[in-house]
Amino acid sequence: MSPSFATCDLWDAHKNAAPEVFRVLPSVLRDFGARRVFCGPVVTVKCYEDNSLVKAAVESAGFEETPDGRIGKVLVVDGAGSLRRALLGGNLGAAAARNGWAGVVIDGCVRDVAELAVLDVGIRALASIPMATERKNQGLQNLAVQIQGVWVHPGDWLYADADGIVISATRLL
Repeated sequence: MSPSFATCDLWDAHKNAAPEVFRVLPSVLRDFGARRVFCGPVVTVKCYEDNSLVKAAVESAGFEETPDGRIGKVLVVDGAGSLRRALLGGNLGAAAARNGWAGVVIDGCVRDVAELAVLDVGIRALASIPMATERKNQGLQNLAVQIQGVWVHPGDWLYADADGIVISATRLL
């Protein structure tokens, strides 16, 4: 079931909130997955041209069981805006879809664009590039990260649709 919200409406309702409560990501991220509208609690990874922690995350359960049912999480990856190596490709995208992730948002690149386009998971990234990363098991997880200068914390809620991406310190819907 697709969530029902509009980021424009969320902005209108929360535009006067403090920046630590409600934020908007710059509109530089492109849509690569089949799921165009997605939301969920945030899990974070910070890595530079090494997707070891991205792989570990998407190969794990990408959802939380709640009294209201299963809620897909959103992996937010601070790839430092690198346009040199892809942090997610077809295999990892398929793992994210298979393991129940609502979405993956990457401040960096993806690859295997045709494969990603048919996966039932939201995928946003800066661009695509054919070059994969070298896995060196480097990076950090579960910490505050910056995506295009905007802070995103583990446990925040991310909402994405055709108009953009907003981040809230609490669940809005």
